[in-house]
Amino acid sequence: MLKLCFFICLIYWVKSDEEQKCPEFTDLNIGNALSGTELHVQLLLYTRENQNCSERLIEHNVTASEYLNTTKKIVFVIHGFRPTGSPPAWLGDMKKLLLSSEDINLIIVDWNRGATTVNYITAVENCRKVAEILKNYVDQMLVDGASLDSVYMIGVSLGAHIAGFVGQKYNGKLGRITGLDPAGPSFTGEPPEQRLDPTDAQFVDVIHSDTDGLHYFKCDHQRSVFLFLSSLKTKCDIITYPCDSYLDYKRGKCVDCDAFQPMSCPVLGYHADRWKKLLIPYSSPTKAYFDTSDQDPFCMYNYLLDITTWNKSIRRGFIKVKITDYAGNTVESQMNSEASTFQQYKRVKILTGFHQDIEKIAKISLTFSTKTLIGPKHKLRILQMKLKSLNNPNRLQLCRYDFVLMENTELTFKPIPCSERGA
Repeated sequence: MLKLCFFICLIYWVKSDEEQKCPEFTDLNIGNALSGTELHVQLLLYTRENQNCSERLIEHNVTASEYLNTTKKIVFVIHGFRPTGSPPAWLGDMKKLLLSSEDINLIIVDWNRGATTVNYITAVENCRKVAEILKNYVDQMLVDGASLDSVYMIGVSLGAHIAGFVGQKYNGKLGRITGLDPAGPSFTGEPPEQRLDPTDAQFVDVIHSDTDGLHYFKCDHQRSVFLFLSSLKTKCDIITYPCDSYLDYKRGKCVDCDAFQPMSCPVLGYHADRWKKLLIPYSSPTKAYFDTSDQDPFCMYNYLLDITTWNKSIRRGFIKVKITDYAGNTVESQMNSEASTFQQYKRVKILTGFHQDIEKIAKISLTFSTKTLIGPKHKLRILQMKLKSLNNPNRLQLCRYDFVLMENTELTFKPIPCSERGA
């Protein structure tokens, strides 16, 4: 009896191990990229019921899925060009954070075979084919009770255009598409039907982090993904400011967001669709600009520095800001890359940001500089200074009146609430 029991238990253990084997994202290497790969697409489904072990969806029998629930949101994540063949480093975080944020069907679209190649054009040509395959899956989900409103596609690089092509097949009725730094080469300047376009879904949001071209080994191309992931961590919101240009944004011309009240400014990433109803009526795409810190969670705490000067002569220069709380903690802004022009009795608005939020400011320090190495030192005579928190607009504006900044000399003072002077 003991021998029989041992034999039965051993057989059961081997069977259990086979049953627990999980489908995984295709792992290739540079050798595969050099030789090229034939397109093959697999869809890996994760839900809160199987978040540690994916289920591979069957292409022509999606309804056979054990975990797919078509009454819930269906989120597709589509990667891009893979010149080295390795799985995207961000996939694990994407899966974990999306499932922790919302009870969804999360589908990882694995087209690594087809995206892994040193010939970028080959990968581009495969995008349409991937889109056609995805449409086949979505069609089956719709028959099984899913709604196009609940379909959300997140595409990275070439994956963004794949999502756009799927959206076109449904005449823009998909619920949402997020493009994370959509690929530029072979798409920039092309007509709308040849790339991701604002009409491809009911709500399309795009994060551009690599504006100097497509360089796959540069951190700026991947930064869009990490910014999106940061928005899922709920540590802080990255606030964006609708504006015509980045220069106007830096000059403080677009930071009030009056047109977006009462919802204030849009935030970046996963929760951007909170502003969908507000943005859709606009006749053209809305561009919004923002700055980030250099480390996760990338948030900046923005302030608007509003200065009126009374120099008779025009002064051009920069103002650096430090703020200190009552415990002595100090944070410093970076100098603006664009010089401000100060004229008599003219208000100048300067957008400045800090990597840390200081709720109760005890002291403000200002330094004026023209960045010139020779010539006389200048003075900047301030009639009025206001400092307003943009992240927390309900906080009191802080003011200071009638003082002089000597060039390259830091001036520290205790501000007063602007309301005390009727400002």
